[in-house]
Amino acid sequence: MKLSTKGRYGLRALVDLAVHGEEAPVSIQSIAVRQNISERYLEQLMGAMKKANLVTSTRGAQGGYRLARPAREISVGDVLRALEGDLRAVACPAEDAGEEGCANSSSCVTRYVWQRVNESIRQAVDTIWISQLASQGKALEEQSNQERTCER
Repeated sequence: MKLSTKGRYGLRALVDLAVHGEEAPVSIQSIAVRQNISERYLEQLMGAMKKANLVTSTRGAQGGYRLARPAREISVGDVLRALEGDLRAVACPAEDAGEEGCANSSSCVTRYVWQRVNESIRQAVDTIWISQLASQGKALEEQSNQERTCER
């Protein structure tokens, strides 16, 4: 399984919202600057995440984006599925269409491997929460700020 920039950048944007959007909506421009992502691309990603009910938007001068629910209730898997779709490394025909969907289902020795790989991916992304990444992001930001202060 290989994630595209949609998944990688979208996850970064959502973590940015969790870190910086506690008080007020966060503008696309501010996320773009902090994350070094084009505003146009971010607009597309936010549209997809809004459709998946991960973010909400507010229009106007003080507008921007916020998380649609608490960061502790949004998993990395929620974000990646909204932006990437199916996260399975291997799509086994027997899983999708039942035993009759694959001529080799009764004798396929690799089926167990693909089931385990897919389950491992699902388990990994569905047990990492945006709140955990936001906490790590805040700590890294503080560390970076301290290092800049020491250099002066």
